[in-house]
Amino acid sequence: MNYNLPSHLSDLPVYQKAMDIIVLSRSISTYLNQDLSYLNADGTEDNDIYFTGDIIQQSSNLAPQIISAQSESCSDKKSKHLESLDRLTARLYRNCKRLEKSNSNGRDYLPILRGELKKFRKLKHHWMMTL
Repeated sequence: MNYNLPSHLSDLPVYQKAMDIIVLSRSISTYLNQDLSYLNADGTEDNDIYFTGDIIQQSSNLAPQIISAQSESCSDKKSKHLESLDRLTARLYRNCKRLEKSNSNGRDYLPILRGELKKFRKLKHHWMMTL
């Protein structure tokens, strides 16, 4: 993934962790989709399949928010990007918890993603202090 960022941003640990989360969430989503894409016996689809797309979308939005917050000079706009990053992280964590209740073998990998999100939150907190 290339977001056309200055070279110093790719060295940020919070950015690197966001990229790790993107890769991990895509892998987990692909694995879960294989189990959840089948129709139920009554012809309905499994509602948990939508959360797999949500974790990809939310994780893919982490890095652009980091780039925007880092490059923003106005503190009000910077805080809006940081708030958005907080919301994305909370939603991503919540959707992981929801997917852990799904009927898939892939749910066993979701605690790994939640662990990475916890690490991301710590890195984000330290990074925010430097802005």
